[in-house]
Amino acid sequence: MEEYKFLLDLAIILALTKSFSLISRKFNMPPVVGALLAGILLGPVVLNLVEPSDSILNLAEVGVVVLMFEAGLETDIDELKESGLPAFIIALCGVVVPLIGGAVLALVYGTEILEAVFIGVILTATSVSITVEALQDMGKLKGPVGTAILGAAIIDDILGIILLSIMTSIGGAGGFQIQSVLLILGKMLAFFAISGIGGIAVKKFFEWLSTYKDPGIQRHRRRVPVLALSFCLALAFLAEVFGIADITGAYLAGIILCRLPERFYIHRKIEVLSYMFITPVFFASIGLNVNVQGMGQSLIIFTIVLSVIAVLSKIIGCGVGAIFCKYGKRESLQIGAGMVCRGEVALIVAQKGIAVGLLSEAFFAPVVIMVLVTTLLAPILLKLLFTS
Repeated sequence: MEEYKFLLDLAIILALTKSFSLISRKFNMPPVVGALLAGILLGPVVLNLVEPSDSILNLAEVGVVVLMFEAGLETDIDELKESGLPAFIIALCGVVVPLIGGAVLALVYGTEILEAVFIGVILTATSVSITVEALQDMGKLKGPVGTAILGAAIIDDILGIILLSIMTSIGGAGGFQIQSVLLILGKMLAFFAISGIGGIAVKKFFEWLSTYKDPGIQRHRRRVPVLALSFCLALAFLAEVFGIADITGAYLAGIILCRLPERFYIHRKIEVLSYMFITPVFFASIGLNVNVQGMGQSLIIFTIVLSVIAVLSKIIGCGVGAIFCKYGKRESLQIGAGMVCRGEVALIVAQKGIAVGLLSEAFFAPVVIMVLVTTLLAPILLKLLFTS
């Protein structure tokens, strides 16, 4: 019976996340806040009813991939082109400020230089999956602010991968290896080149399939969302093969298909799967990973300060970058708040740091709590900034 327990776990997660999401709406908060709180309640911090098994973690990964694919489908290409340079500047400022802030805090706490820098690298991460959900709920995903956030997040991911590759090459080999860094950069360029060339062929195929006329037109139309989801998952996998986060591949898949005649039909069909099943599992899985056992007073203080720096460094860094790019003060705050969430990206970076000896396991709990704080706070800040 133990091998089937994941079915009961999923039933509990779906029921509780949807119940808490409805409660969140009652308090005018994004539903994702309720889903995250449901994960905390079910995890080791409170009830300890559900363990993050491999089945749940795999479904959670599919959930974030599909969520970013939806965001790509909703992207306005013209607005994305216009925000290209501003997105780079925003992302660069949003990497430099958290990197310095996290490293200084860790040095003050007494860590070694490499570990301090790596903690700064963790703070550079940005996961916009929560932000995307919050902006979708408020109908603000399209527009200059939403497009700037998504564009900056993609560039932030690329810059973060470069930093991570540099640090892990140092930690894994006991010293800096320029060959490893150049190899990572080459693989990233190869991924975008292959995706761009292949994307043209894929788009033409979908355009043909969308307009194909015969007595079975409805049957052909129903195949489009299935093939689109297949393309999303394949490109997400390809991204990981080339050393890039799978969510970047999923978002790129959505961008490739966002100008199809059937894009709204694709989005509507995939949204049902996402809303009913896999996305709630993703949000709940973040809360399930929180464990505060064994934390002393000094580590608790470090965790609190780390969380404060994580929030302020993104708001200040990205906000200043946005102001420099001639966004208004309110828009700059909105962009900064949209980049606050660290999500699963920071957790993955931390786990890789532990694997190569750059981060001690004692710091993993503070990182998880910081991720949770930023994940909970990001949609709340966005709600306040867009409605006040």
